[in-house]
Amino acid sequence: MATTRPPIGTKTLRLARLLLAPYSLLAVSVAQAADKPLLDPLFQDHAVVQRDQAIPVWGQASPGESLKVALDGRTVSSRAGADGHWRASLPALPAGGPYTLSVTAADGRSQTAKDILVGDVWFCGGQSNMELQVHRTLNSRSEIMGADNDRLRMLTVPQTGASAPQKNFAGPVQWKPTTPENVPDFSATCYYFARELQKTVDVPMGMVNASLGGSRIEAWLSAQALRKLGGYDEALDVLALHAKDEQAAAAQWGKLWAKWWGSQPQVPKGDAPWDPAASGSGWKAAPKELINYQDWGVPELASYTGMLWYRTTVTLTGQQAAQDATLALGNVDEVDQTWVNGHGVGSSYGGAPRSYPLPHGLLHAGKNVIVINALNTYLAGGVVGPSDTRALKFADGSSVPLDANGWQYREVPTDIGAPPLAPWLSASGKTTLYNGMVAPLGHYAFRGALWYQGESNTGEANEYRALLEAYRNDLRAQFGAKLPLLIVQLSSYGPAPTKPAESGWADVREVERLVAAEDPNSALAVSVDIGERYDIHPANKQELGRRLARAARHVIYGESLPPSGPLPVAATREGDAVAVSFRDVTGKLVAYSSNHPIGFELCGTQADSCSYADADLREGKVLLHLDTPPPSHGIARVRYCWADSPFCTLYDEAGLPAGPFQLDVTSSPR
Repeated sequence: MATTRPPIGTKTLRLARLLLAPYSLLAVSVAQAADKPLLDPLFQDHAVVQRDQAIPVWGQASPGESLKVALDGRTVSSRAGADGHWRASLPALPAGGPYTLSVTAADGRSQTAKDILVGDVWFCGGQSNMELQVHRTLNSRSEIMGADNDRLRMLTVPQTGASAPQKNFAGPVQWKPTTPENVPDFSATCYYFARELQKTVDVPMGMVNASLGGSRIEAWLSAQALRKLGGYDEALDVLALHAKDEQAAAAQWGKLWAKWWGSQPQVPKGDAPWDPAASGSGWKAAPKELINYQDWGVPELASYTGMLWYRTTVTLTGQQAAQDATLALGNVDEVDQTWVNGHGVGSSYGGAPRSYPLPHGLLHAGKNVIVINALNTYLAGGVVGPSDTRALKFADGSSVPLDANGWQYREVPTDIGAPPLAPWLSASGKTTLYNGMVAPLGHYAFRGALWYQGESNTGEANEYRALLEAYRNDLRAQFGAKLPLLIVQLSSYGPAPTKPAESGWADVREVERLVAAEDPNSALAVSVDIGERYDIHPANKQELGRRLARAARHVIYGESLPPSGPLPVAATREGDAVAVSFRDVTGKLVAYSSNHPIGFELCGTQADSCSYADADLREGKVLLHLDTPPPSHGIARVRYCWADSPFCTLYDEAGLPAGPFQLDVTSSPR
């Protein structure tokens, strides 16, 4: 029978392992470095880089490592910094390709990107109307089947928000040639624009889509841009804290939200619904099953959109309260601001279940109070979903249901203003989408940018002008000092007007017109006539693409054609009439389906002082006559196409519409 012997040299082997460990770790490190791509993901097979200007290229290598970068026989050197980031600038190339881009490190590692085209590259940003995909547009089946153009390349930036600028994308990115398989989910506005433009600018086109439905413009600006504007410092300070300590940021934001609540004139002094010591007056029992509050059978809530307070209590033992805990709220439609025992613990947006880790020591033995302010801006809303989605969950795996003691609710004054939204919310936060979707683009070279946004900022036109100007400047700071910006003027949406009225949509359209007009490297694409009253996402993105391409041909490529149809120049008194003159008219002015254009208003200086005006076309002008006595304070302004969803019939012979506008009336020159 064989005897069992201990392993030979056990002690010696153990010592050898200890001595060799650093070298093993070095080998692993070298292997990991070898596996890591040298090129940034933007530079991959099928990419398009900008023609006729230096081509920036970058990536990651070992700190201090030297590299050689080559494209079409042109080679430049670079060296990685202390953080491993390297950057190079390749000489400008004319339109052409395909080429191979290569980078070689000092240790012999290399990476290549094949089928690189050189042409014009476009940045496409905005909210849902920029995001809207090709498969949702007119005649989409035929459009998709016919999409076969290897010289049109597409890249979609993964949708995400972040509390601090990111160097890397939130997920994989891929340049894709236009094929029936690749085009259906790409931005329709971006695609139809590039397709149309290529008919007259015969070079490869690259399209980078960075858009997100429901997003506000503040989310797309950098922190530096917002701080320069002023008025955003408190929110940005909380956001900076959120990047380091989410619980501390939630607590600080809860205080700022409470400060806003207390500043509202409709709120009684001292009213603090989140405070456990606050009075219980005004609270009513909510239904046992929490569903859309509009379906509770409460007449006051049947068609209500706005804020609603919710409150419940949970009783804990000392052992439970001493554990780390997470508050699970299930779904809140749309935005929640949540407190536990008067302490802000979180705020989120959208349909994802809420889950907030609680600071240690916040819970206590006995009764604990949970309060939610739920903001709903469209259709159904409130705290909804199955009861088992709402609970306090403890570190030992146990939980306490939140619905056990029932919920109470409290209504909010209907005339109270919109609450501040937590700065870390992706679509409605401050600089979050810039951080997560624009910052990772680095200094990629673009020929121009397209912007289709504003629906989420209607009603805030005074602020929107400064924000849109800041957005334009922000893009230029990152992508080039003279980067052209093509702005889509908001389409129509909502009920047709039966009388003149104020309009938040019209106010934003006017801001877009003025911002485009003030800058020689910007242009406007009018879209009010191709909107849909019953759909905020109009399907005719083909015509919008044609209009954007026309604007680009004028502003970017210097063609003499008018960029956007008839543009108003002045409104002057001519006897008893007001004459509106236009420029950029192709042929002559025409009125569709009538001898007289409709949609004009004459107004005094005050709001709600407008009246519809009869209009005649005379020698390239529109003459306006009031069909009612003028306002007592006189005629001071002309408005055209001024409503959420107006009817507008003034065009030129190129089939381009005169867009919405407002002009002051001046005396005719002598």
